[in-house]
Amino acid sequence: MYAPDDPTQYQEVLVSPMYLAGSNGTGEAGFAPVAHWPHQYLDEGPCQLLVTSPDQRIRIGWFGDDFELWKISAAEDAFSAPRWTATFNHVTPAEMVAGLTAALVQDYDEAIASDTPGRFLTGPTVPWRDTVRPLTDAGWNLDGAAELGTVEIIAPDDQAGILVDRRGYGSDRTTVELWAGPPGWGTRAEATFTARTPSHLIAATAAVMAKSTPVVRERHQVDRRMQHLVTMTPVASATPIAEAQVRRAPTPLDVRRTAVTQAVHRAARAPRTAADLRVMAAQSRSTGAAQKRTGHSAPAPSARLPASSPTPRRGL
Repeated sequence: MYAPDDPTQYQEVLVSPMYLAGSNGTGEAGFAPVAHWPHQYLDEGPCQLLVTSPDQRIRIGWFGDDFELWKISAAEDAFSAPRWTATFNHVTPAEMVAGLTAALVQDYDEAIASDTPGRFLTGPTVPWRDTVRPLTDAGWNLDGAAELGTVEIIAPDDQAGILVDRRGYGSDRTTVELWAGPPGWGTRAEATFTARTPSHLIAATAAVMAKSTPVVRERHQVDRRMQHLVTMTPVASATPIAEAQVRRAPTPLDVRRTAVTQAVHRAARAPRTAADLRVMAAQSRSTGAAQKRTGHSAPAPSARLPASSPTPRRGL
């Protein structure tokens, strides 16, 4: 654990490989592709935020206080039972979830344009190689020791994989699992897909795992047990190319700081009017807030989704 007065715990770092970065406590990246879809914030029940396609056939639920943080499903209509369900646990990076949500948006837009049911309801394809192709193309290898009736593809660092289970029957059984990290609560990321999940949607999620692009985290958000398995580079010392690879929308605090800085620059080139004095006051308030954040107190809350609870509802 970090000491309460350790200023480096809130330092932003670029973490790679992405699949070992863990969650940053928000669902921002996963919800970004569906930002234009209807949102429902729920005050009661385990689901805190529900985002649906305009016709409500696709549902994306955020369970911020649960072990299973995300539940995503698709149905033939708004009143039908889910045809398939994907679940992501509390350790899974939201960037991986974005691989699925972005693919769903594309499928939905194509369905509306062509007046067809949509690829998100097509079901899995045969053979299973279509599901794992993004990983095998990236150099992930077949595990020859997998149990009979299963196929497992392992990352070159042996710290992530995809398990395809071809045993059993039933539309609700889990047939594909993406995993990353050592077993244990807080270290193992898991994404599971039920039997009728379209293969291209699983492949879209797996494709994000195969990418080498690092993701931004605050240092304390990377579990201590994982830090020897990842590379962490302070954002401030990263090369411009590395920083450009990480696409991160500015936070409300970033916007306010930029606005104040620009106003101060304008004021420095003009006589100090009453408006200029107000700008200087705004700069003083912004500086004070920044000093408070780098001191002994925790960072100020921003406009984020609810964070995961430190106590799971169930263990692994």
